[in-house]
Amino acid sequence: MSDTKERAGAAGVVVAGVFFKIALYVCVVVLLFWIGKSSFQFGHDVFNQHAMSPGEGQEVTVVIKEDDSLYKIAKTLQKKGLIESAPVFYVQERLSTYHGQLQPGTYLLSTAYTPNRIMGILAGDDEQEGVSDS
Repeated sequence: MSDTKERAGAAGVVVAGVFFKIALYVCVVVLLFWIGKSSFQFGHDVFNQHAMSPGEGQEVTVVIKEDDSLYKIAKTLQKKGLIESAPVFYVQERLSTYHGQLQPGTYLLSTAYTPNRIMGILAGDDEQEGVSDS
């Protein structure tokens, strides 16, 4: 009788081990899928620029200080509703021709501008009414 109980207990351990391995493999596959999807979406957002509100948009005043880092500028633009994601803007600026050229000042920007146009204005490349250096 005890031999039967031992076999049943050993079989239960084997079955539990198999279920654990299957659950672990499913979790790994789901994690890899999620990482791949997130990476693809981030890359898509970096290279597929769009304005927050196409058309007329709303004008927003943004003040960039002398000691603001690129990421702080990106967070400010995100809070003002000019860009969708600060990390995406950070990477876009790093990959753009405006890398390291953003200048401090007070800017009048529109939610109809693409991130590249915003970078151009902040770098002093584009003429715009209402821009003052301070």
